[in-house]
Amino acid sequence: MDWRLKGVAQGILSRVPGGVRVNDLLQRTLGERGNPTAHVDSKFREDWLVHVANLASLGFPLTNRHVLEVGTGWLPVMPLAFALAGVDRCTTVDLSRHLRPRGVTLALAHLERHLEEIARVSGRDRREVADRWQAWRREPDGEAVLRAARVDYRAPADATATGLPSASVDLVFSNSVLEHMPAAAIDALMRESARVLTADGLALHSVNCGDHYAYFDRSITPIHYLRFGERAWARWNNDLLYQNRLRPEDFLASARRAGLEILLDTHRPRPDLLARLPELPIAPEFRHYPPDQLCATSVDFAARRSR
Repeated sequence: MDWRLKGVAQGILSRVPGGVRVNDLLQRTLGERGNPTAHVDSKFREDWLVHVANLASLGFPLTNRHVLEVGTGWLPVMPLAFALAGVDRCTTVDLSRHLRPRGVTLALAHLERHLEEIARVSGRDRREVADRWQAWRREPDGEAVLRAARVDYRAPADATATGLPSASVDLVFSNSVLEHMPAAAIDALMRESARVLTADGLALHSVNCGDHYAYFDRSITPIHYLRFGERAWARWNNDLLYQNRLRPEDFLASARRAGLEILLDTHRPRPDLLARLPELPIAPEFRHYPPDQLCATSVDFAARRSR
């Protein structure tokens, strides 16, 4: 699909009554969520396992933790996987209420084939993890599953003003969320994270800072959107697929401004983009960034309260 058609279609849906529901239906029937097995597998392997590996590299155990997820989405794969791994409770917040009880039971069912891996990476007994999963499967509906797993779903809710007590959260995490937030909201989120994190708590975020239209149009590069100035880009940006176009260093700088110390930064420039960069048009707003920032399309970073 030509990226411009995608942009126009989502722009229209973002403005008309009922457009969000239509977009949701299209995602469930034609988009990535049309195959729930593949979607859960991807969320588990490419998102949750990566988060757990990053936490392990930082010496952060999961047992008896209170974790806060920013951006629940449609399937609670990450909260349920964390709960199966021994996290005590998870508060998960979203600006819009996407999650439905059916999505909870669907995610839990598809996690069955990952129970052994959950036990392995969390250091828990496989039978213990399986027994917990089986007990939750016997719950009558998705809302009961969340209660049993001690997952508190809040939506619509604002992650920049959670209302949680200060120093009450051990881990604030997100996956493919920050690239869709305005810069001012990211600053507010980092300040709220610094407030709610415990002394040894962590903020851990995985950011996809490449042009999301490139997933639909293979003729454009993952930094295609950097050719547009702000006024031109406003024509293609929309509320359903808002992209802030921030570079990796911008997210880290936001954390530092909130008084957080960076412990992990995985951003790496893509060699293919570095090789092509001299021929790619870059808008004046982005020319101050060094090549490694322009050509990095993802970053995982972890931070803690400065000591």
